Amino acid sequence: MLLRPSPLARAATAALGGALVAVAFPEPGWWWLAAPGVGALVAAVAGTRLRTAALLGLLHGLVLFGVLLRWTAEYVGPVAYALAVAEALFVALTGVLVALVLRRRTPGTAGRARAATPARREVPPGAWAPPGAATACLQAVGAGAVWTGAEALRGRFPFGGFGWGRLAFSQADAPTVGLAALGGAPLVSFAVATTGAALALVLLHLAAAVGEHRLRREETSHPAGPSSTAPRALARSTARVLPPLVLAALLAAGGALVPRPTAAEAGTLVVAAVQGDVPEPGLDFNAERRAVLDNHVRATEELADAVAAGRAPQPDVVVWPENASDIDPFANADAADRIEEAVRAIRAPVLVGTLVRGSRGTGLPADLEAGTGSTGGAGDELEDDELRNVVVVWEPGEGPTQVYAKRHPVPFGEYVPHRDFFRLFSDKVDLVRADMVPGERPGLLDVAGARLGALICFEVVEDGLVDDVVRGGAELLVVPTNNATFGFTDESVQQLAISRVRAVEEGRAVVHASTVGVSAVIAPDGSTGRTTELFTPDVLVQEVPLRTSLTPAARAGAWPEAALTVLGALAALVGALGGRRARAGRSDDDGDGAADDDPHGPGPGARRARVPSAAGGAA
Repeated sequence: MLLRPSPLARAATAALGGALVAVAFPEPGWWWLAAPGVGALVAAVAGTRLRTAALLGLLHGLVLFGVLLRWTAEYVGPVAYALAVAEALFVALTGVLVALVLRRRTPGTAGRARAATPARREVPPGAWAPPGAATACLQAVGAGAVWTGAEALRGRFPFGGFGWGRLAFSQADAPTVGLAALGGAPLVSFAVATTGAALALVLLHLAAAVGEHRLRREETSHPAGPSSTAPRALARSTARVLPPLVLAALLAAGGALVPRPTAAEAGTLVVAAVQGDVPEPGLDFNAERRAVLDNHVRATEELADAVAAGRAPQPDVVVWPENASDIDPFANADAADRIEEAVRAIRAPVLVGTLVRGSRGTGLPADLEAGTGSTGGAGDELEDDELRNVVVVWEPGEGPTQVYAKRHPVPFGEYVPHRDFFRLFSDKVDLVRADMVPGERPGLLDVAGARLGALICFEVVEDGLVDDVVRGGAELLVVPTNNATFGFTDESVQQLAISRVRAVEEGRAVVHASTVGVSAVIAPDGSTGRTTELFTPDVLVQEVPLRTSLTPAARAGAWPEAALTVLGALAALVGALGGRRARAGRSDDDGDGAADDDPHGPGPGARRARVPSAAGGAA
């Protein structure tokens, strides 16, 4: 039985799937819709030509990223949707590859000249034939691997990639997130995508079975005929759909069985995350840079008063967010004095998010090496006139002692690649007045007797940067971030969900500190206690476990993602080669004059066979 959905039905299904995946992310965070969303794309492209699959994938991606990334346009307008279009192109590629994975041939004959010889023929373009149970499971796995490989690609290209919107990052509250400890975010994405593909294949199979039953009822002249065969047909359908359903259930629930230990292995640390707030949200959040710094100083001093009064525990370390001081404290003595006041008041090291330029005169001291902690070496000093986004460790009585410089500045946010070229399309590129340069070393900082792993803002999205600090010995992760430029959008909660997934993946507590919220202290199992409100000054103080053991995901690094990517490529290649063999077989048959099995149309003088459709008619 062949299914032949109309082009409009395919397009509507692909668009609906994009919307379902989008709302799986916060907000509203309906994580259970991620798998059906992927399944909708799989159903839409099943049996299509490759160019149609590309268009359907593009439509799915435009809806997905148009909704998910709408926060990028909060203050710069529609030009920001160029990012959504760029990300959607990768989903278009996904659609093509999934269509190849689902391409198959059905039992048939090779034409009148060889009617007695069993053969297989290709399913006509635009139609889909139900596979057997084993094939359906393999196709679902192949489709999940293709999706994961496409995520890996867009997480690296262009300009270092943009991994926001990976399926794994919608699963912070789902049982599936436990798989992150085994194979990282890629394994979670694979599980969700494979589950969705399996569900799609089950529904397509059932639709084909219903269509076949209707067709038999219409064509039989004996009313009792269809009812007598119905039980057998139902049994066959159940036998075929049960294995994919079991596969989907195992993948969806399997993460709940993965242990997520939270016990301290190297003692504990009392951390304070300071959310000082900004005078005004938007691109000009730091127009009053001194006010932003003063807000964080004031909040830290108020915490010191609470500690002195016994209302809060004494923190071992205080984390300020990214851009807490956009005034270079090495070039501005007044800013340095204000930071020093806060550090003296709280009597603990403070991690200060700031911007610095150069290494002599107006920037970091020449002998202060970037990102080295206590294990640095020569050759990593910041050079003059190079702007960097950094975290500085400011110790009581010592001042600045260590610094981590952000390794992957955000393209078009912190630097503009090929500025002259992109200015041809929009003058918004000049909102980035100075290009930041990357640091070179992982963010390992030795503070208060513990080794911390610093990831500034969007760096938490990148697998390699997270793995680097954990394998380098980080016992606790800190994510200082600045969400002021995105206003009251969902960007803050989406980023917090990413940090929660990372906590499970690496088996580490995470201090997620934002200028404006949402801030939280995350346990190694991904759970959070109290979270802050947007654009509200607040301080979180919590004792967190320091952990040293490595999860399987941390040990494996990028290997699970690489293996899944190769698996997806092989699955697509098998489908492509199968299609070529089928076309070659048709050509041979045509040479013998047997054209009535050509699915693209009958030859001269040949009778076109009736092909049942899901609607119960003949195609």
